[in-house]
Amino acid sequence: MSVGSTSDVQLVIITGMSGAGKTVAIQSFEDLGFFCVDNLPPTLLPKFLELMKESGNKMNKVALVMDLRGREFFESLFEALDDLAETSWITPQILFLDAKDSVLVTRYKETRRSHPLAPTGLPLGGIQMERELLEELKGRAQIIYDTSELKPRELREKIIGQFSTHASQVFTVNVMSFGFKYGIPIDADLVFDVRFLPNPHYIDHMRPKTGLEEEVSTYVLKWNETQKFIEKVLDLLTFMLPQYKREGKSQLVIAIGCTGGQHRSVTLAEYIGNHFKEEYKTHITHRDIERRKDHVR
Repeated sequence: MSVGSTSDVQLVIITGMSGAGKTVAIQSFEDLGFFCVDNLPPTLLPKFLELMKESGNKMNKVALVMDLRGREFFESLFEALDDLAETSWITPQILFLDAKDSVLVTRYKETRRSHPLAPTGLPLGGIQMERELLEELKGRAQIIYDTSELKPRELREKIIGQFSTHASQVFTVNVMSFGFKYGIPIDADLVFDVRFLPNPHYIDHMRPKTGLEEEVSTYVLKWNETQKFIEKVLDLLTFMLPQYKREGKSQLVIAIGCTGGQHRSVTLAEYIGNHFKEEYKTHITHRDIERRKDHVR
């Protein structure tokens, strides 16, 4: 099976100076839904392209990082790029990240890393050697970003603006219910504890039900303390979500927990998730809704 037209396939080769932001770049492409490979040896590029071509539309957005960690293979990259120029099904883009020598030196000092071309020497010597080696590749690049004055968030914004026509959909809000007795979700960004609210577990006929059922949700939502909690949380999130989005965060996980993750947290996760679904790409999940145990919560 072959891939579609050239316009359907995106191949971005990310390269440039060490310390100029390739890690931020590859993370940004992952957020945009690209299939990403870090430090692919150039000798493997032809085989990788064969996989892309045979995959149909399963690998039609790909970003590859190639840098001087694979410098012994670097001449193979130019051969592969020359071969790509002869193909009709794909036109690759080279994104070259650069920065001033003084900025790169400062970044190396701040991170206490050694330059890959000067592992036992001063960073500046390695930087100058790398710049000379990459000169031809920079000349082939279609896109060059100087990150000297860019914060990581600003670099992410440039990449999203350049490579996505749906940048407004990148930020995703995930609202999750859970039970504290099963542990707090490790991927939660914000955690709200609603165990202070009246518990339907103590009403016999509601015990086997969940917050997805109207009788339970009506019970949870009818209390003044529930309404006050919702008012305050929605006000807080209405302020915070645009700030997270502006900082370049691709998703936010909001976890709402009660004791067992069956009644109160489920009701409120549904309420809060549905409140924001018109403004943000929103997913609602219930981690522990089926993990029912017959003991007091």
